[in-house]
Amino acid sequence: KPYKTIVYALQVKGNSIKILVQKNPEEGYKDVSGAALKKAKKRIKIRDAIANRGKRVKVSGWVHRLRTQGKDMKFVILRDGSGYLQCILTGRLCHTYDALTLSLESTITVYGVITELPPGKTAPDNHELLADYWEVNHKAPGAEDAFTNKLNVESDPSVLYEQRHLVIRGEVASAVLKVRSQVMKAFRDYFDSKGFIEVTPPCLVQTQVEGGSTLFELNYYGEKAYLTQSSQLYLETCLPSLGDVYCISESYRAEKSHTRRHLSEYSHLEAEMAFISFEDLLNTLEDLICGTIDRVLSHKQTRDMIYQLNPDFKPPERPFMRLDYKDAIQYLKDHNIKKEDGSFYEFGEDIPEAPERAMTDQINKPIFLCRFPAEIKSFYMSRCKDDRRLTESVDVLVPGVGEIVGIDPAHYYWYTDQRKYGTTEHGGLGLGVERFIGWLLHRDTIKECCLYPRFMGRCLP
Repeated sequence: KPYKTIVYALQVKGNSIKILVQKNPEEGYKDVSGAALKKAKKRIKIRDAIANRGKRVKVSGWVHRLRTQGKDMKFVILRDGSGYLQCILTGRLCHTYDALTLSLESTITVYGVITELPPGKTAPDNHELLADYWEVNHKAPGAEDAFTNKLNVESDPSVLYEQRHLVIRGEVASAVLKVRSQVMKAFRDYFDSKGFIEVTPPCLVQTQVEGGSTLFELNYYGEKAYLTQSSQLYLETCLPSLGDVYCISESYRAEKSHTRRHLSEYSHLEAEMAFISFEDLLNTLEDLICGTIDRVLSHKQTRDMIYQLNPDFKPPERPFMRLDYKDAIQYLKDHNIKKEDGSFYEFGEDIPEAPERAMTDQINKPIFLCRFPAEIKSFYMSRCKDDRRLTESVDVLVPGVGEIVGIDPAHYYWYTDQRKYGTTEHGGLGLGVERFIGWLLHRDTIKECCLYPRFMGRCLP
């Protein structure tokens, strides 16, 4: 007494009260059992809503959408990061001050029963929670500070980057980040299935890999140091002790570029393998890309998000097209793809992003662009045995191209020692995670494919 049920007592008085229950008059009132108390206030994540249909539950989250229908009904789409749930507030639940002033992005807790929708109605996961009680945890501001006044779909990109902490609450941005999480997991699962060992190389280095012009320099206890451009050299040192290895680490490139495919800080998937040929490397790279996509698409929730964001996505077919650099130069000439000054690209020149994209779009399939001239690739690339001008190198289009490098051997003693103490044929790969996700989800820019993008002029929030 006087609340009749444990549920209603908790609704009215909260969790601080002592509850006694009487099953029959002979036994009298006794302390409520732990199981009964837990059942009365069962909190679930929205992802578990389908499994809890027909049960009374407690759900907390953020008000994602809000619609009022007449005086006695409110539709609230609740978001908790694991999913979306339509909640229905009716009658006196709509007449309180909190209900009348409820705003988007407020956090609330709703109690009620989840039921499947009848035919003809739609809502996330085809069900809704009919509330019998609800409360506000924290009310978000309205008026000038309302969430919709901070940003909207027509906001300038600079505003969206400035308000990135709010942008990621949107359905598209959060879906991209969820897909990214599954992609990272799939990469790791692939390498684990092949017996690779994951390592964690340093980000602070005193060597360069891709050229001095893209190094971020810093003062390291009075000495020059840099943020790493690549962990490839460190991975090579692990081969004699760990065998095949990989890492997923941040790499940094101080490229003064605002293109859609450049970041100053990006997630770099790199791997190194011993006792392999160039053809072995190509096959591994192809297997990695296809195997990762297969794993990602096997996860239903992720597959649904991928096709929601990129309805036309088709998993790549094997084998990938192999195209030598010299043949790509000829392709550009044959298809009248020229430089800005109207001249053709010649052997030995870098192929920039625009002609590379034009060629790839025309061919319309993944391409292994192979055997670049030594002058435009990194110093550690092996020379081709049949043509010493070329390197056993490969880019998966659309990638960036390495530049000519000059190095100070003194800082590389630990790397050159690899040749002294038991060298072998080996090969490695480096894959930009954001570029991979941008391709998978058909994003306009890879800046959308990470949590907080860092690029020239942007280091906030």
